[in-house]
Amino acid sequence: MKNGIIIAVLVLVAVIFVGIGIARKGGSAGVKKTIAVIPKGTTHIYWKSVHEGALKAGKEFGYEIFWNGPERETDREKQIQIVEDFVVQKVSGVVLAPLDDKALIPSVINLANKNIPCVIIDSPIATDQYVSFAATNNYQGGVLAARRMGKILNGKGNVVVIKYVPGSGSTTQRENGFIDTIKKDFPGITIVDTKYGMDTVETALQATEDLLTKHKDLQGLYACNAPTAVGALQAIQSQKRDEIKMVGFDAEDALIQGLRSGKIDALIVQNPFKMGYEGVKAVVEAIEGKKVEKLIDTGVMVVTNDNLNAPETKALLNIQ
Repeated sequence: MKNGIIIAVLVLVAVIFVGIGIARKGGSAGVKKTIAVIPKGTTHIYWKSVHEGALKAGKEFGYEIFWNGPERETDREKQIQIVEDFVVQKVSGVVLAPLDDKALIPSVINLANKNIPCVIIDSPIATDQYVSFAATNNYQGGVLAARRMGKILNGKGNVVVIKYVPGSGSTTQRENGFIDTIKKDFPGITIVDTKYGMDTVETALQATEDLLTKHKDLQGLYACNAPTAVGALQAIQSQKRDEIKMVGFDAEDALIQGLRSGKIDALIVQNPFKMGYEGVKAVVEAIEGKKVEKLIDTGVMVVTNDNLNAPETKALLNIQ
């Protein structure tokens, strides 16, 4: 009888120690803490910066980061499938940059129904069934671009706008911020035409060349993201339209070089590293039951040759 009691006590002690070990590892045995980060695409430098920010946050908070996105930033079906695949894998949370503000709604609602915290980054989505939205104030970015254009054109001239793709929430806001501000604050400037550059440098190059051929009397051009801006820059150079003042959005190497050389007057720059970091951090806070702000503004600034070498600009652009 006494031996049976001793054995029972030893078993109980062993169970307690096993339980303590599991608790110290953060949950049930064998359960990994994982967060899926799903960008719009995987080729542009912008998304690589988002990835770096997400990895830093994952390491800091003890979560493994799964990274996957479509190759083309127009492949809505692929992005939807990626979300579904991560649901099947039972990730702890999701950070999503939706390719389309409507097409991804069912995916986001499905995550909410399965109690998988979802943070939206970069572009808005037309539902509130997410934990938080971490992004640039894209409309304000468009406003800043318009004010810069108004300044460099002295309030008069003809301008074209190279848009991105229909349904892209972030770039639509940048386009609207620019167009609205030009119309309201600069009556001497006329937006004579707009055209979608679509999702590659090559398609943006062709779209810009079409506009430059069509409009011989142009003083300004605004391009609303990295591929449209790189394509527009190449078109201006190929047609030798050096009289055109260009304002772009984002900061890939080709655009920074264009700024240094004077081919581009200004770039409206985001902080994609911070976007990735804050997106993962917000998911972690939601998992831990902490209060998360519904909107996280990751910042935007105007970069010109005048402030390109400032320490804060170099840190943002990750340049020497």
